[in-house]
Amino acid sequence: MPESAAPHVPVLLRPLLAAVAPVRGVWLDGTFGAGGYARGLLDAGAARVIGVDRDPAVFAMAAGWAAEYGDRLRLVHGTFDRLDDHAQEALDGVVLDLGVSSMQLDQPERGFSFTRDGPLDMRMSQDGASAADLVNTAPEADLADILFHYGEERAARRIARAITRARTDAPIRTTAALAEIVAACLPRAKPGQSHPATRSFQAIRIAVNAEFTQLVDGLEAAERALRPGGRLAVVTFHSLEDRIVKRFVQRRSGQGGGTSRHAPEEVTEAPRFRLLSRRAIAPDAAEIAANPRARSALLRVAERLDAPAGPVDRHVLGLPRLALEGGSHAGG
Repeated sequence: MPESAAPHVPVLLRPLLAAVAPVRGVWLDGTFGAGGYARGLLDAGAARVIGVDRDPAVFAMAAGWAAEYGDRLRLVHGTFDRLDDHAQEALDGVVLDLGVSSMQLDQPERGFSFTRDGPLDMRMSQDGASAADLVNTAPEADLADILFHYGEERAARRIARAITRARTDAPIRTTAALAEIVAACLPRAKPGQSHPATRSFQAIRIAVNAEFTQLVDGLEAAERALRPGGRLAVVTFHSLEDRIVKRFVQRRSGQGGGTSRHAPEEVTEAPRFRLLSRRAIAPDAAEIAANPRARSALLRVAERLDAPAGPVDRHVLGLPRLALEGGSHAGG
C-alpha cells in the first residue's frame, strides 16, 4: 500500500457510500483503523457500526471521538476472518479496507515502511512472529517463494540469496537494513518509479500477517453474516488482493470463468451475491490529487442474496500457489 501525505483519509469513501445507498441497519467495519469508514457509515445513516481491528493501538486513538456516537459504535479487538462471530447478529453491510494502513506506515516503530527506519516488525496484531523472525530464520528457498508469490518480485531468488548471505554476518533487525539489501539487488529506480524494496516489503508483510488466508476466510465470514439485501464492499490496493476479491464476488454471483479447461466441471449453485458494479470502482482524479494513497485503490461492491452460505473452492480464486500449497518454485 503506498505511502501518503494524507494518511488518515478513508479511500473511496464517497463512491462506496453512493454504491451502497441508502445506508441503514447494522454494518461491520472489519478493518477499523482510523475509523474513517465507520464514521462515514454512521454519518450516512447506519443505525450501528461494529468496528473490528486486529491492531489494539487503533482503539486508543479512537477514544477522543468514539464516545460522540454512543452505543451506535461498538469496537472489537479481533480479526475480520471471524467477523460473523464478532457481529453476533445478521448484518446489513460489511466493509473491508485491505492491507496496511497509512497510519501504521507513519509509525516507524511498527516496522512496515522502507522509508522510515525502525525495527523490522510488520505485525498488525503486535503479537506472534515478526518480519525479523521470518527474514532471519526462513530457509533461502522459502524466502524466495514468499518474495515471488506474495510480491511478484522477479528477482526473488537473487534477493533471497542476498538476505541469507547478509544474516550470516549479523541479524537483519531494521527496515533500513532490509531495504538496503533489497535495493542493492535491483536497478536504481527511475523518477516516478516505486522504491526497489516495495514488492519485497509487501511480500514479507503478507506472509507475516497471513493476509491471503485471512482475506478468503473473511469473505466467507461476510457471506455467512450478511442478511439478504446486505452489502459487501471491499477496497484493495494491489492486483493480488483484487484478483481474489474479484473472483470471489464473480463466482458467488453465478459468473464462472477463469479456471483451467482441464479442471473438473463445477456444479452450478444458486448465486449468493449480485454484483452492484460490473467493473471495479476506481478513484477519480480529484481524489487522487487530494489523497495520493488512493491512486492504486479499487472498490468492489456486491449485494447478498438469499441462497445459503457455504465454503468456496480456493483453487479458483487466484490465490498465489504458496498460499494454497505451502510452497512452489520462485523466480529471479
